[in-house]
Amino acid sequence: MIGQDLVARIDTARALLAEAANDYGPAVLASSMGAEDMVLIDLISRDRLPIGIFMLDTGRLHGETLELVERTRARYRIDIDIYRPDPATLDGYIAANGVDAIFTSIDLRKECCRIRKVEPLLRALAGKGSWVTGLRRSQSVTRAGIPEKSWDTDHGLYKFSPLAAWSSDDVWDYIRDRKVPANPLHDKGFVSIGCAPCTRAVRPGEDERAGRWWWENAENRECGLHPGYFERGNP
Repeated sequence: MIGQDLVARIDTARALLAEAANDYGPAVLASSMGAEDMVLIDLISRDRLPIGIFMLDTGRLHGETLELVERTRARYRIDIDIYRPDPATLDGYIAANGVDAIFTSIDLRKECCRIRKVEPLLRALAGKGSWVTGLRRSQSVTRAGIPEKSWDTDHGLYKFSPLAAWSSDDVWDYIRDRKVPANPLHDKGFVSIGCAPCTRAVRPGEDERAGRWWWENAENRECGLHPGYFERGNP
């Protein structure tokens, strides 16, 4: 059941989405098909907002994530644009370093993220006025100060994080109440879901993004999709 506090946060999120769509268009949602993104897709669809939706298919996603894309398209009768890495660049990286080079150094892991995620994101955001993310402050130490709206100097457009103030319980209360589709990996202990080799289930007491790049220090666990904020040393 949705309580009054969450109702207020839903209203704030809806207002931010409407602002992105109406004042800073064309607007797009960058979706990883995670729980937060599914909440945003539901809100966008309910309010029939002109916000495009895209995802980055890195070539190493879980099958459950790809299946959720199709379920979401059918449930909401929406288009979800897919952006993929440049094949020649990716092949060159693998030939030089191996398919699992991510485990050998942080630099090679970040280069893999750049090829599979950051460069496709640049193409997805080209010509857009704003983009929407599912970032939340309580997800990890690197995200504790995320603003709900900011100017993204790295990409040259406005960035909205309508769920910044939401807790994990808020997200799941919404999903259960509105019967929003979700990735079945969540039921197996996966909280933040990315590429299959880079994601594991979270253990009791760990933060929400502890399952991402778990072999690295917590301060390094970002992929480069949000560089301007995290790399300026914000909490």
